Parts: sequence; structure tokens; C-alpha cells
Amino acid sequence: RSEINPSNKQLKVLDLMLSDAGIYTCEYGSHTVSVSLHVFKLTISSDGNFLPDDVPELTLVQSSAHPLPVLSITLFSNSNSIVKPIQSQHEAHQTYTLQLKKLETVDNGTWTCHIQSDSPLINQNISFDVKVLGFQNPALERKYTTVDSTVILSWHLNFQKIKWNEGFTGQLNWKQQESATTHQLIDFNVTAKGKQHETKKSSHFHFVIPENKPESTIEVKLPKIHFNHSGQYQCQLAYSRSYVQSNIELVVMKVSANPVGPVPKGAEITLICQVSSPLSSNAYLRWTRVNGTEMDVKDSKPHETKLEVKVSAVGLWNCDLIEDNVRKISLNYSVEEAPVWISYVVIGASIGGSMLVFGLACLCIINGIKWQRRRQRAKRMAQARQHLLENKTCQCQQ
Repeated sequence: RSEINPSNKQLKVLDLMLSDAGIYTCEYGSHTVSVSLHVFKLTISSDGNFLPDDVPELTLVQSSAHPLPVLSITLFSNSNSIVKPIQSQHEAHQTYTLQLKKLETVDNGTWTCHIQSDSPLINQNISFDVKVLGFQNPALERKYTTVDSTVILSWHLNFQKIKWNEGFTGQLNWKQQESATTHQLIDFNVTAKGKQHETKKSSHFHFVIPENKPESTIEVKLPKIHFNHSGQYQCQLAYSRSYVQSNIELVVMKVSANPVGPVPKGAEITLICQVSSPLSSNAYLRWTRVNGTEMDVKDSKPHETKLEVKVSAVGLWNCDLIEDNVRKISLNYSVEEAPVWISYVVIGASIGGSMLVFGLACLCIINGIKWQRRRQRAKRMAQARQHLLENKTCQCQQ
């Protein structure tokens, strides 16, 4: 592991080890020159490969022929900012252990350990790489859509960006509510060479895996969204017995009316706008009539999932989902007035129905009176038979 340059008598030692520390003496004739070699070894847990929220541990070991000095250690992150770790020291100043903070994906990059000592004079930088496998998405993302639309849910991984050379696995799960059963939609794995493979695991509802999706992306396409396709879509990565996950909450909106169809002139109709899950405090639903007035506007209360409004004005009505004063999605419902003949039919049917009810009531009364009379006549005849049986006679007036 060593070689000497004949021209300048330099000694080169390759792949230094802690045991290489010591005093090296060069003798040339009557001249003697000694050099003390001080060796540092810096190691990082998990070989520098982590998931978010992992806590790395650095170990710095020094070796020297002289008594070991007390070291001053400063850590610089990939953004060149100073990091203050939890530091512990082995006896005789040989080993220093530094525990870092919880990592995030933004911590990917080259870090620096600066070592300093006054006696002997040491001013040394040791660089090391920190790789954090994870998502470029936020930990929780909310996506809004409407029924019958098409939506694509994407999770962007960073393993290509940081040149991750380890294999890992993952899966995509879905559940409609927090306490509902979890369904596994996709199972995937990524090899050490970065090759990505995906397998559909569920036919709970119709979805497809797009073929021409971006690199390092887990993606599902939901064509013709139903109201019950809403819920939590959770993508999970697993590496070295740890895992990290990113959630997309899909909120679906639908509108309806009661009764359905054209409305007779002057009649009321109830418009219903509904979302699949409670909204945050900074989001709400709003019904508005296109080209209407301020009287034609109604907002939902905080966290309401349904907004109903009774209207009689025909025209186009919009239901908007507004978050932070920004309209996220919108659905409309057209209230149409029924033709005049339909109104007459409705009026005629109402009158006819009333007359039918009145006729039935009269018939019931007449039948009741007849039944009462028959009952009284039968009662008198029974009494007459009883009198005859008791040999009673009746005298007729002459």
C-alpha cells in the first residue's frame, strides 16, 4: 500500500488505516527527518443511506504516536449551515460520537466535518455523503376533483436524483375513510440499478398504471371518477426495515337537485352540493347563480360537507369549492322552467287528484250511512223475532 517516488523521495501510503499512524523517519546520509502521521477515520451509520426521520450517527476515531489531543468538531450540512449534534467522547479522546438531527429529503448532499486542534496544530476537513430516500411530494397533499372526471395521482421519488444505488420496495394503498379497510392497489420494487417494476394487486375499482409516466414516479389513473373513489391514497417506501409514506387525499364533489328535471313556473327546487370529506377551516362551498345578484349566493359553514339551497329562479347555478380564497373546483346545474302545457298538466293533475280524493271521501260517507242503516234494520228485526219467541203479541188498531 505504499510507494516511493525516486525523484523527490516522497512516500505515498494508499488506503490509510488507523494502524498506519506513527512516526515515519527518512534517513539520507547523516541527515534524518521525522514526520508524525496522525490518522482520522470518520464513519456514518447505514453507510450514509437513510429514510426521512432517520437519525444518523457519526463516529470519529483518531490515532497518533503522540498523546491524543482534544478535538474541536464542527459539522456543516449540505447547505453549508452549521449543525449542532449531540456529542459524546470516548476516554483518552480516541473516539467521538455525534448524533445528528432527524433527516429530511432536502438534507441530501455532501456534508463536512471540520476537525481542529491547537496542539498539535490540526485543521482538517473530512467530507461525507448523506443520501435520504423519499418523496418530492409533501407528506400530505389534498387533491380536488368532480364526479365523472379523470384524475391522475402521482408520487415523485428522488432515487434517481440522488443516485441511490440500493434496492428498495414499496406499495400503494387506498382506504375510503380513516377507519375503513385498507386495499393494496400496487406493489412495486426498484433494483440497485434503478429499474422500476410495478404490479397491480387489486381490482376493487377500475384504475390503470400509465405507461408513459415520468421517470422515478409512481402513478395511477382513475378514469370516470365515482363519488366513492374518494379517500386516502398512501404510497409507502420500505428500506432496511424502515419505511416512509406520502398521502394524497382525494376529495370528490357532486351536485344534484330535488326534484329532478324542469321546474313548473313559481315552484321551488332544492339544489344539493356535496363533497366526500370534511373541509379544512379555510375552505367552504358556495352556490351562486350565473348573472345573478348577491341574494343568489349562499356559503357553507366551516367543515360542512353538504350545502343545500332552495331556488325558484331558472338559469345556471354554480357550486364552487373555495380554499384560501382560491376556487379549486366547480360544478354547475341548470335549472330549467317546464313548458306551459306541463304546468297545465300539473295543475290539472292537482285538481283531478283533489276531486278524486273528494269523491272517494263522499263515497266513503255514503257507504258508511248505508251500512249504519242496514245495521239498525237488522237490529229491529232481531228484536221482533225475540218478541215472537216470547209469545208476545201486538194489537192492531181497528
